[in-house]
Amino acid sequence: MAANNSRSARSGSAVSNDVRRAPLDAIDHILIDELRRDARMPNNALAAAAGIAPSTALGRVRSLVERGVIRGFHAEIDPDALGQGIQAMISVRLQADARRRISEFGEQIAALPETSNIYFIAGADDFLVHVATVDTVALRHFVVDNLSAHPAVAATETILIFEHIRPRGQRTPVTD
Repeated sequence: MAANNSRSARSGSAVSNDVRRAPLDAIDHILIDELRRDARMPNNALAAAAGIAPSTALGRVRSLVERGVIRGFHAEIDPDALGQGIQAMISVRLQADARRRISEFGEQIAALPETSNIYFIAGADDFLVHVATVDTVALRHFVVDNLSAHPAVAATETILIFEHIRPRGQRTPVTD
């Protein structure tokens, strides 16, 4: 069942991000819930969970991907296994005159190897950046060199992550 939406991007077909036009029925919700728990679930097991034929399940999942309801499938990698035992969320507030370049700033920070996720948010801050680094020294360098020194940045606040508690009681420890 594992796939990704890069195939449609390469073929030139646009994937709609307007999920408001994608009505979902009870079967769609079952498929989404099952894939949210395990994106590698085999199609026949997914079909059985939804009470539909495997060919129907495959077609439904493809439709959910094409309509932009499912944005992709991915592997969640333990940063500690890669030697990145320190994770943090960093809130970033841009200078008032830099707000017209919000997309550009977001793309720059998203391209850095330490960046796991970046969120454009509402409120006093403009971004929330999830990073993983080797240690606190590397985290400090990331903040100082890439954020505090950036001419568009007015302020940052770094929050260390001790543990990632997953929904439905699944736990992923960040460090030992």
